[in-house]
Amino acid sequence: MIAFVFPGQGAQKVGMGKSLAERFSICRDTFAEADEALGESLSTLCFEGPEDRLQLTENTQPAILATSVAVCRLVESRGITAQSAAGHSLGEYSAHVAAGTISFADALRTVRRRGQYMQQAVPVGVGAMAAILGLDALGVGRACEQAAAELPGQVVSPANLNAPGQVVIAGHAQAVALAGEKAKALGAKRAIALAVSAPFHCALMKPAEERLAPDLRGLAVRDPAVPVVANVDAEPKRTASDSVDALVRQVSSPVRWEDVVRRLIADGARTFVELGPGSVLAGLIKKIDRTVAVMSVEDAKGVAALDALGRDPS
Repeated sequence: MIAFVFPGQGAQKVGMGKSLAERFSICRDTFAEADEALGESLSTLCFEGPEDRLQLTENTQPAILATSVAVCRLVESRGITAQSAAGHSLGEYSAHVAAGTISFADALRTVRRRGQYMQQAVPVGVGAMAAILGLDALGVGRACEQAAAELPGQVVSPANLNAPGQVVIAGHAQAVALAGEKAKALGAKRAIALAVSAPFHCALMKPAEERLAPDLRGLAVRDPAVPVVANVDAEPKRTASDSVDALVRQVSSPVRWEDVVRRLIADGARTFVELGPGSVLAGLIKKIDRTVAVMSVEDAKGVAALDALGRDPS
């Protein structure tokens, strides 16, 4: 069984999607559709930059989504289909476009606003995120609790439970730094500050969640054609209403990526195809379970591997 997985923020890079758009009309048409939906040339930003504009959250999110959907459409046009799907944070929107839950145009406009709301929820410099390596999720949670206890009124909590020994934390900058020190005292190998514009997937994002909720609930949505395993609870969403509810709660809740992957495997996924820029998810999936087949498709090399998969979809 094949599962499609879609990357989130951080996967962006200038030039993403360009070679595929030049070579495949289905990708070119997808970027043209994105430009029309947003009323500006998102394709130029993806293909040529400038990088500082691409890194703005309100641009990053629709740019990654457009690239992921372009790759997905190419993959499906070559006869590869999935029986389930998931996406990391922003990538859950790409998964729902692929599953037919949300239209491509609506998703683009929604994630642009999502990026704006998330950026505006916390003033620049107030929040932070850090990757804690070499400590399990329970240990990271304990470090966050200790830091929060020492800094009353400040927030810090696990934000991305990505893979064994790789958990990202988010919250107030001082609390995140202290939690990193606590984590190292508990046995973490490293605590690495991340270059992000806001502390995603923690309680500080509640204002963004409250602003996004009516936007999402106002969309025309359909039941997904394949189950989409949600970040918030690692449960497959099979109805439009459950899918939207999960996307709303996702904003201020941790991304339970390890649990998502394990659920996909438990439900029968043996081949994971990462669609969109980068190969971060492929690496995480291999850390979670080395017995599954994993591939990434973002360029011609990935397409060639895809064709081989199509000949032998084991």
